[in-house]
Amino acid sequence: MVTRALLAFGMAAFLASPIPAEDAVPAANPNQPPPHTLPFPNLGTGESYEEALASFALGPQMQRGLSAAQILEQRERLDTALAKLQPQRPGTVDAYVLTIALDSDPVFAREAREAGRVLARRYDGAGRTLTLAGPDGHRNELPHGSIDALIISLATIAALMDREEDVLVVYTTSHGLDLGLAYHYGDTGYGILSPERFGAVLEELGIERRLLILSACYSGVFIPALASADTAILTAAAGNRTSFGCEAENDWTFFGDALINRALRQPQGLSDASRSAHRFVAGWEAERGLLASLPQTVIGDNVEQWLAALEARMPTSATEPVGRPAAE
Repeated sequence: MVTRALLAFGMAAFLASPIPAEDAVPAANPNQPPPHTLPFPNLGTGESYEEALASFALGPQMQRGLSAAQILEQRERLDTALAKLQPQRPGTVDAYVLTIALDSDPVFAREAREAGRVLARRYDGAGRTLTLAGPDGHRNELPHGSIDALIISLATIAALMDREEDVLVVYTTSHGLDLGLAYHYGDTGYGILSPERFGAVLEELGIERRLLILSACYSGVFIPALASADTAILTAAAGNRTSFGCEAENDWTFFGDALINRALRQPQGLSDASRSAHRFVAGWEAERGLLASLPQTVIGDNVEQWLAALEARMPTSATEPVGRPAAE
């Protein structure tokens, strides 16, 4: 069998970091995120390196050590949140907004929460917005993010929306590696959401009109699998680059701050917002002597047909950034 070394090349950078002081407090506080204290397990299967590597395309996920009460609570939270989603409005291009933090480091929970608010306001998503995020040090009322929760949520949204008229808007925030997005909740939840798995789920559900924003290191690896004529993809980094600002104590990652907290709060089109965010990120990285993350934007040929309808209803006034700047 393949050893743990298969994952080490991509995971070591963030798993080797010391547990932030904010995380290393007694678990008695229900709003405190659980720390990562154990090594990330090998999720690959196969008799050779090649077979194990190929197995990650299936999007493996593992949960361990959860009590029955915890499992039930999360199921009830997710069921309640999904039941509140409103059906589509015939004749209106509705946006269904899903934001998700796939890691328990609280920066991701904070970012996913505010991203849900910003995107819902921008794209008229009131009543059709769902945020999946763990505790952020102050709150812990939402369904937690996981690969399973993401897929269940997407399936529910697909059943509510008119897939020939409406749009899916997804914002994911987590650590990443060149195999995909990392799901890592304390010492109980682990997984890899691969580009192949994400693409297969969207294809199975028949969701073609989509705005996908992926905030993670190496997130550009998703572009070949997810690009289409009806898809707009924005990623925090090229497929071979890391992104920055994911320290647990932060309120934003560099990309989240630049795109969500600044550019998309302005009454400007998506392309202009993307260019603005890229300039913010490039400036912050240059000031600190960091290797450029090279955020990517790919907008399909048919996107303007549905994006124009959404942007025609955008608020005409801007809102102010919130939280501590990522590049502070």
